[in-house]
Amino acid sequence: MAKPVVAIVGRPNVGKSTLFNKLIGARLSIVDDTPGVTRDRIYGDCEWLGRRFLLVDTGGIEPDSDDIILSQMRSQAQIAIETADVIILVTDLKCGVVASDEEVASMLQKSGKPVILCVNKCDKIGAPDPEFYEFYNLGLGDPYAVSSVHGHGTGDLLDEVISYFPEDAEDDEPDDEVINVAVIGKPNVGKSSLVNKISGTQRAIVSDIAGTTRDTTDTYIENDYGKFNFIDTAGLRRKSRVNDDIEKYSIIRARMAVERANVCVIMIDATEGFTEQDSKVAGIAMEQGKACIIAVNKWDAVEKDGNTMKEFREKLAVDFSFISYAPIMFISAKTGQRIDKLYEMIVFVHSQNSMRISTGKLNEVLASATARVQPPTDKGRRLKIYYMTQASTRPPTFVFFVNRADLFHFSYQRYLENQLREIFGLDGTPVRFIIRERGDNKK
Repeated sequence: MAKPVVAIVGRPNVGKSTLFNKLIGARLSIVDDTPGVTRDRIYGDCEWLGRRFLLVDTGGIEPDSDDIILSQMRSQAQIAIETADVIILVTDLKCGVVASDEEVASMLQKSGKPVILCVNKCDKIGAPDPEFYEFYNLGLGDPYAVSSVHGHGTGDLLDEVISYFPEDAEDDEPDDEVINVAVIGKPNVGKSSLVNKISGTQRAIVSDIAGTTRDTTDTYIENDYGKFNFIDTAGLRRKSRVNDDIEKYSIIRARMAVERANVCVIMIDATEGFTEQDSKVAGIAMEQGKACIIAVNKWDAVEKDGNTMKEFREKLAVDFSFISYAPIMFISAKTGQRIDKLYEMIVFVHSQNSMRISTGKLNEVLASATARVQPPTDKGRRLKIYYMTQASTRPPTFVFFVNRADLFHFSYQRYLENQLREIFGLDGTPVRFIIRERGDNKK
């Protein structure tokens, strides 16, 4: 089940970004006294009482403003309203209810979404000022008195937020036999064309106009290779080229699609080659520990000689060195070239991402590896690795118990990772290491 999305909306300079930062516990949003400083939506993971959700900070809404920037912020917030599961309307106690608040409240009531009224800048502890009760006139129910600077009232606010989340029903548990595949990449690389070719239907709108897919769509396929759910995502663009507010919000949806996925097919355009945006797309999948395949699309459109594929592969190996474990495939969504091989690779990398290795086998490899290359030393102290075990899968995560964590240098970790890959494969998946000093019981 996808995380619920909670959007913070309101007119400029009421403290939305300060509240956002307080709720997620990090300074991701720029906080400034200048109205309209938050122009792009910013999002972050949030958790309250064991319930996880995506919190979205938006630009301010000015319903009647002709100012271009404020108009863009209004559009962003409108899209957040349309795609959010719960909306927090932030107002300002010190300013009282103004006409903009009333118009925004009316806009939100028409959305049909749960709306929670937050009266910010209630910095005084105890009973709120008389002006607080004026906010009942907005017709959104009981307002919540909050100080986003000090954190007062945020617990009650979050209690109300999560009360609107659906309960995790047992029948919502994912089918382990179904492999969720996120098709990701920058705009116009052929993601929708690939999903359509795979499904044999016109499931997603296909167009030469970059950015046609604005949201994610799911396509279920069952064939001789297994059961698959293909998640087609909107393309990710460089921020400097994102002028369409709807497309900005699609980045959040794409990240959520990756979170839902078991395998990410990272599509790049063979006619353009590698770009910086391709590395950012791949980075999203890598950060979330997903199995990855690099699919070079439009291979049918490339003029070739005997060395074209070899040279292209070698260059991509350098460009994608940070996910060197990801296999590279050359496909054509238009002609169907190597689509069957793509199915096989998806099943394979999923199995590698889900691999579990016994503690005994792991420590045999560890003993052999440390005998071949001695652990590093520093000022006469040598790293001792007592043993290792696998903590989890998706991605495979290994715990090393050592005498001193600071001696376990990155280069030696990379050496051991290479040894594990050489013996066990672990193709197409990142691996994670957790270093514990002896006697360290932290989880």
